[in-house]
Amino acid sequence: MTAPIPGSEVFSSRPTDLDALARSLPPSLPVHTVTQEQIDAVDPLTYEVIRHRLWSVTDEMGEALKRMSGSPIVTDANDFDFAVSDEIGQEVQVGLYNTMLVGAVDLAIYWTLQNRSTNPGITEGDMFLCNDPWVGGGLHQSDVIVYQPVFYDGKLFGWTSAICHEPDLGGSGLGSFDPAAKDVFSESLPTPPIKVVRDFELQRDVADVWVRRSRVPMLVGLDLRAKIGANSVGRDRLLAVIEQYGADTVKAVMKRMMADAESRLRAKLTDLPDGTWHATGYQDQAQTGDRAVHKITVAMTKQADHLSFDFTGTDPQTGVINCTYAGMRGGVMLALLPILAGDIPWSAGGLMRCFDLIAEEGTINNATFPAAVSRGPIGPAWLTGNLIAECLAQMLDRHLELGKNVQASCCGTWDTAVVAGLDERGEQPVPFLNIMMEPMAGGYGARPVADGMDTGGLFCIPMGRIPDTEMTEFLYPLLTLWRREEPDSGGPGRHRGGVSASLAVTPYGTSLPMGLVFASAGKAVAQNSGLAGGLPGNTGLEILARGSGVQELLAQGTIPGTLDDLSGDKELGPCYAESYLAPGEVLYMHWQGGGGYGDPLRREPEAVADDVRNGKVTATGALENYGVVVDGGQVDEAGTEKKRNELREVRRDRSDIPQSQEATLDLSRARRLDDNLVEATIGESRVVGCAHCGRLLGDSKSGRLDLARYDGPSSDAGPQVTSDPGEYVDTEVVFRQQCCPGCWTAIYSGIVPVDHPDRVAELTQLLPAVAGR
Repeated sequence: MTAPIPGSEVFSSRPTDLDALARSLPPSLPVHTVTQEQIDAVDPLTYEVIRHRLWSVTDEMGEALKRMSGSPIVTDANDFDFAVSDEIGQEVQVGLYNTMLVGAVDLAIYWTLQNRSTNPGITEGDMFLCNDPWVGGGLHQSDVIVYQPVFYDGKLFGWTSAICHEPDLGGSGLGSFDPAAKDVFSESLPTPPIKVVRDFELQRDVADVWVRRSRVPMLVGLDLRAKIGANSVGRDRLLAVIEQYGADTVKAVMKRMMADAESRLRAKLTDLPDGTWHATGYQDQAQTGDRAVHKITVAMTKQADHLSFDFTGTDPQTGVINCTYAGMRGGVMLALLPILAGDIPWSAGGLMRCFDLIAEEGTINNATFPAAVSRGPIGPAWLTGNLIAECLAQMLDRHLELGKNVQASCCGTWDTAVVAGLDERGEQPVPFLNIMMEPMAGGYGARPVADGMDTGGLFCIPMGRIPDTEMTEFLYPLLTLWRREEPDSGGPGRHRGGVSASLAVTPYGTSLPMGLVFASAGKAVAQNSGLAGGLPGNTGLEILARGSGVQELLAQGTIPGTLDDLSGDKELGPCYAESYLAPGEVLYMHWQGGGGYGDPLRREPEAVADDVRNGKVTATGALENYGVVVDGGQVDEAGTEKKRNELREVRRDRSDIPQSQEATLDLSRARRLDDNLVEATIGESRVVGCAHCGRLLGDSKSGRLDLARYDGPSSDAGPQVTSDPGEYVDTEVVFRQQCCPGCWTAIYSGIVPVDHPDRVAELTQLLPAVAGR
């Protein structure tokens, strides 16, 4: 664990008492605000018109950023976001792009108001630049925000902001990822808020200092101007709305938008049971050479109309797998926005009033300076979001309507690969750097009512896209051999997780080796967990084919279609490493699909056959994971019934079976908990039973479920497990399955460390409101 540097706390940002913040501002910075009476006076029609106008302002900012940026990260992959905030920084309207960034934008504005109001001051025509994740704005140093105060009639009316991931901002590693970093000083330099525009004019000295740090200064310089341009568009459009409707009316609408979002979310929470739910997940490896797993754990408590997320017990910060408070908060928003607020306008300033965060400092998702945090958003912040989603699923699954929003983990993580070298295709060789953005095509998690979307994207970037292959080949000396969906990669379940894809590229147009950086997770311990007995999707896999013979095959007019077509050594890519990719070699990436929902032995056989016919599942996967015999594309019904009975017998024979009373419940009087479990009341006890066979599994007096349990090699989870945990970590990792000992339906399935807490068998998790019901 890296000790914090004394004095670094001045750069720490946390949600503050906003009333106190407003009162603390100097007289030289007057702010525009409105009374509650003015907010209440806005008529419904005016409210809706202005609300949609503000939405269009943010959309236009996003379009402006995309049109001016030259980076494929923005133009192709949509890894950016933007916001309109009120006078003290609360986010009124945000974009539908990288929603994790929503958790950080307001923190930067709060910090700026607290620390820049007097010196150098906040005036009309200013824009600030920041990439300090301890301040906020972004989740790691590669997230760079440019934001501006918007004044009207001499008063600070609001803020606009534009933020995107930059391809490289220096540091010792390509793309600012150093997989061996011990602290932040090996990474891109964090820059606290600094004026990059003053009196509407770009400050050339600041801009020159900014781009000087990068290996690709032209792209970074263009992105800087694109964000300035997006903010200029936002300011002009916002002022136009003010001129048309009046400053007081527009501000009243902004305040009411946040209040409405808050009240609607609180009403939804009130309709859900009180209680506490838990989830624990892991990062496998922390940096180059590490062979351990590192834990994040959360207890989510819902009381009345408020949520509390307690991360006490999370492992200490280490390696490069850390995120700051902003990252943890962004991870919470990753899950909360689509799961709980999917039908609520995303006025994040109101939604964030509905929860609070409890976390020890110096942990991997609340790291103190100077921890290395380059992996933050796509490591611990993302895992934080997955765990929040798991807790929300446990709470929502019993609700008739809101249970439809339950979703297993989407792909679980991001496999990072950065290549950089010399492009020799032109008259003069030029350097290049490319972050492979294809893993944007992750598989979505399954839901209780539907399969996950195949290569549907990422949970945290609703409008994310993958790059155009032809554009990638135009920009960089790379030849794409294939990019395709991979069967069996979606988590098996009653509803299947969305499948992921793979990519194979080889250098083409350079005679020199390219530098290569790997940074990923989910190879030893599954990040894309299933729900209600559904299995995780595939584990991640990267392979370097050395001496592949690809050049000879291409010379013969043959394009290889599989790894088996390539010769030479197949070198396994670790989670974190610096390597190289030479001409004649092939980089293969296979990222993760979504988790499944429900026991795969309860999936409709015809749905499995459809998957086989459509190339989503192989015949082997159908047989081993679903117990479905598919012959000539059709279901063998007798063979399927026999195979499924055999698989249930396997579950029985290999499991530790509890000694329990073989009593049954009257299912007609039971209430749903999830796909497999129901609750009922017998006398003064609340009991839980199997939703399929009625087997009594536990009661509130014992506090435990009597489930059969099996721990075995991770490969027992099925053919989607493409990695041996022993290749990556020394920790014992198992496939754990817990089943009803009556009908052998899977209640829980996961790939976890052997000491993973057995939460699924705790009645306090399933029936959290025993005392208060």
